[in-house]
This record gives sequence, structure tokens and C-alpha cells, in this order.
Amino acid sequence: MATATVQVKILVPGHQSMVALLGQRDSFLKLIESAFGADVLVRGNEITINGPADEAERVGRIFEELLELLERGHELSEDSVDQAIKMIRGDVVEEGQEDVRPSEVLGDDLLSNRGKRIAPKTIGQKRYVDAIRTNTVTFAIGPAGTGKTYLAVAVAVRALQERQVSRIILSRPAVEAGERLGYLPGTLYEKIDPYMRPLYDALYEMTGPDTLPRLMDRGVIEVAPLGFLRGRTLNDAFIILDEAQNTTPEQMKMFLTRLGFGSKAVVNGDSTQVDLPSGQKSGLVLIEDILGTIDGISFVHLGGKDVVRHEIVQHIVEAYGRFGQQQLTVAERDDA
Repeated sequence: MATATVQVKILVPGHQSMVALLGQRDSFLKLIESAFGADVLVRGNEITINGPADEAERVGRIFEELLELLERGHELSEDSVDQAIKMIRGDVVEEGQEDVRPSEVLGDDLLSNRGKRIAPKTIGQKRYVDAIRTNTVTFAIGPAGTGKTYLAVAVAVRALQERQVSRIILSRPAVEAGERLGYLPGTLYEKIDPYMRPLYDALYEMTGPDTLPRLMDRGVIEVAPLGFLRGRTLNDAFIILDEAQNTTPEQMKMFLTRLGFGSKAVVNGDSTQVDLPSGQKSGLVLIEDILGTIDGISFVHLGGKDVVRHEIVQHIVEAYGRFGQQQLTVAERDDA
């Protein structure tokens, strides 16, 4: 029995540019047509969609969401259109997320600097950003490329701009240095600088080449190894701990107890990439069992669907996840 074909019409407001909506040489339109089983006809400012009911409806939703982004002042890109398509198709949607709108995710501006808007790109990233906003301490656990550090720094810079906090403190364990630190040339700060570089890079992009040095000189932004926080109480600060999988349980406790009045903390890490010496437990791996029931503390797990680097990175992350699960199953079977 043939599937009934329906027609859906979208009328684009006269003040909106059709090129902005459809892309140069219809590049966005071609992405949409290739992703769905429906035909799209454009005449003037009217878009007509013909196809099976479910497909035509989803294409209509795509255009409605893209128009909403344009109305909010966003400039569409192939990346944002592709992300919107994936959300509507359900490629990156997990159970309970079916009603999430792409415009609410992609249109959540965290920061704007030198004409560049920084916003979540996946539903998981949106959930992460919302958790930071509403909780005192947020843990983000997930693989490389999921935006854990980048988005946390963006929220921190925004909080500083809006005077919600008076300073930003970014830290990470210099675990790879270990006993070899003393053999490296230069001062202590020059030795630890390579371990802090990812944090500097994110700050540099979001504050600018002239602003960042001034803020660091004034102590408004501080980048320091985890050990440098011992004994301090951090009031009115936005504190980010990066690469937290390389903390010991004792170091994790030390960091979390630095939190003072008016402060917020974000702890990021990938529990599958622990670089601690063999046999040493990771403070990040244990922390959800210890703090998972405390109000004001949130745990957000990001996965392959939240990777926003090259698409092959997502496939690599998912393949390693499957392999790890297989190894765990074999180990459990052997123990039985």
C-alpha cells in the first residue's frame, strides 16, 4: 500500500533573507533535501514541501526552527543546519529529549566575542550548560571533543561580565609532570605552562589578546595547577577543574572544600582516560557514588553524540566505548 503524500507550506517573513535561510547556492537546502525523503520547492518567499506525512512534517519543522534562529539574530552555517537536522531526525536524541527544539539548543547564546557567538551545539551540551547555571557544583564526565572545558569557560566569562562573580579560577592537575618536573628547564611557571595551555587557549579566544593579560595581571583570572589551591578559600569565584580524572580522591576532596561563599564550581573529566600511576584510584570515578544525592550538585554525562569535532572522532569514541563494554562483560563472565 502506497504511503499518502502530503503538502506542507512555509511562508518566510518578508524581512528575512532567503539566502540566509537556504544558504549560498542553496547549500542549506541541499543538506535538508538529502536528509529527508521529501521534495522542497521554493518560489519567492514560499516553501512547499511534498512527501510522506512524517517526512514532510519534519522538513517543515526544520525550516521553522531555522527561521526562529534567524529571528534571534543567528547566522546559519552548515554545521548548525546539520545539527538541527540531526535533532529533528532523532540521530542525537536520547529518551526523554524528544521535545527539545533545535532553536532552544543552538540559540542559547553563552557569549559573543568579536562577532563569534558561542552556544551549545548538542542536546547534551545544552543540558550541561543549564546544569551549570542552576547548581553550585557541576560535574561533566565525557570524552574529548564534547565541549566540557570550552563551554564551562564561556559560562564563567559570561558570569564575570555580568558581575555574578568577581574572578575566574581555572585549574588542572599536572599529573604527567610528576617527579620529572624538576628536570624541565625554566621557572616553575614555565614548567607547568604546557599543562595549562588548553585553558589559556579557551580564555584567549573568549576575552581577546589584549584583555586576557590585563585580567590575569589584576588577578581577575587565575590559571593554576591543582596543588596551588591547597589551603585557600575561594569566595565569589567561578572555579573550573579540568582533566579531573587525574585527581586522587584526596585531591578531589581538597578541591571541592575550597569552595567559598558566592562561588560556583565546574569539574570536568573523562573517566576512561586516567593517567594516574597503576593502582591509583581516580577521584572522578568515585565521586558520583559519594556526592550523587546532594542537592546543588549535578552530574552530566556526555557521550559520542555530543562530540563536535570531526565526525570521525564521534565514531572513534563510540568504538572505544563498545570495546570497553565488551572487555567489561568478558571480565565479569570470567569472574563468575
